Amino acid sequence: MEESSEIGLPEAFLVFLKENGVDPSIYTAADSTPRFIRLKPGNGSEAQIQQLEAEFNLKLEKVSWLPNFYSLPPQIHIANSMAYKEGKIYGIDAASGAAVSALHVSEGDHVLDLCAAPGAKLCMMLDLIGNLGSVTGVDVARHRLAACRTMIQKYALGDRCRLFVADGTTFSLIPLMEHSDSKSGGEFASEGKVDIFKEWNSRRPWKERKNDKKARGGIDSRLVPGLQDPELIFYGRCSGVIGLSRNELYKIASDSELLKFGYDKVLVDAECTHDGSIRHIQKFDHWGWETLERRVLDAERTDSLTVLQLRLLSNGFRLLKVGGSLVYSTCSLTVAQNEDVVEKFLRKNASAELQEIDAATNWPYKSGGIPKTLRFDPVTSQTSGLFIAKFKKLAS
Repeated sequence: MEESSEIGLPEAFLVFLKENGVDPSIYTAADSTPRFIRLKPGNGSEAQIQQLEAEFNLKLEKVSWLPNFYSLPPQIHIANSMAYKEGKIYGIDAASGAAVSALHVSEGDHVLDLCAAPGAKLCMMLDLIGNLGSVTGVDVARHRLAACRTMIQKYALGDRCRLFVADGTTFSLIPLMEHSDSKSGGEFASEGKVDIFKEWNSRRPWKERKNDKKARGGIDSRLVPGLQDPELIFYGRCSGVIGLSRNELYKIASDSELLKFGYDKVLVDAECTHDGSIRHIQKFDHWGWETLERRVLDAERTDSLTVLQLRLLSNGFRLLKVGGSLVYSTCSLTVAQNEDVVEKFLRKNASAELQEIDAATNWPYKSGGIPKTLRFDPVTSQTSGLFIAKFKKLAS
């Protein structure tokens, strides 16, 4: 692939950016775009901030427009720090934090993260619901969702969380109320002839492992919609799972039930070409720029992605209760994966209303191509690239 001498990007990629109205200069800001960390609530005292600054040997810059967020120089790595190892901070781009903030998650909300991996936004939402409500994380990739499980356990945020390996375009399970009969014991026990979920145990009984293997067998370890239940790979003590039978857990709600008992908030941070993630694009220096054509520029792949994005958005909205809010975001800056998807969705869903994002009053963003939508990029926002749209579900 021929490279441009101007800013070191391949000519084909520059053509792609021009066709999608993206300013190539955002990729020159990569080396000055800071890294961001979020402090877990309760870890933001002056003494703790000073301890962090001493460990990193620098002055932490508070992100004025996003609570509990701080910026670090891009060359700083947090993985070896004690604060990270002890679960006091985690890395999350400020634009991703803005997508979560746009949802306005409150204590007691039942929240669905329909594309949960790699897990930082999931952690932030679990922080925000406090000691009430629940967060359900869904992802189609088992190994990526397993990484989410490790993350929420590390940060001691799992009590009100469920994690399902499932296809986000067909996932249909509603949030659950907490059951009071959380007896100690194995993860999955029998009460007469009915299997009842007990407290989560990472060392799962042989019977449960056998059943899961059988459920996944014959389909090449991939999730095929309609052929198997979502796979529950984690649940917390207060997630509503304990005390249920398998049939109760996997009961599919009707559309009329969803209107009343669906989720209060839904985040659809959809799979995309990642062209707005500057650090992701930089990786093609190592992967080889020729792979960029297959992963980002291929028209057939982009077309299939926009179909997937619309299906994810549509199903996430279906699972929302009346009056609930949904945020759709991607780390692409292309119109096809953002404004075009939003417009197609609105044409098909009369009960969907595009909302102003009240929290965005002081955010550093550009307006999207549709009123009330937002775009973050390294030049405007000093963050990674992200598109955000927020919807409310109206009564039919």
